[in-house]
Amino acid sequence: MNLLPDEMRRKAAARGKYAPLHRRLMSLTDDTWRASFAEIEGVLGFRLPDSARLYPAWWSNGDRHSHALAWVAAGFRVRPRVAEQVIVFERDGGAHAAVPRSGPPWFDLDSLFAPWDPGPWPEGFTASRDQLYDDDGR
Repeated sequence: MNLLPDEMRRKAAARGKYAPLHRRLMSLTDDTWRASFAEIEGVLGFRLPDSARLYPAWWSNGDRHSHALAWVAAGFRVRPRVAEQVIVFERDGGAHAAVPRSGPPWFDLDSLFAPWDPGPWPEGFTASRDQLYDDDGR
């Protein structure tokens, strides 16, 4: 079941934590990309959660999770081979990203969540991914 119109799905995927994977898939010219977990992590810049390494269900082809949105919005489906630590991304023939459709006229991510400059960091302030996310990447 699709929860979001295609245009909103693509905008959300392009801004989320898994946006680097979305961009990589959008740039592919081939219809298939066989990627190891290490390759995917290299694209993302962070380690996949343990659940991605253990459970094929983490790699579902729905749009209920930001990680799945990365490939669904790019018009791909996945075939997980968790035991081999490999994921096969295959272009979806009826790809969600193939035909742009507009969402509700009132919905515009850029106007609802416009970027703003909060100013410089306070002196001595630091933040790392480990401080911001738990072990599950949340």
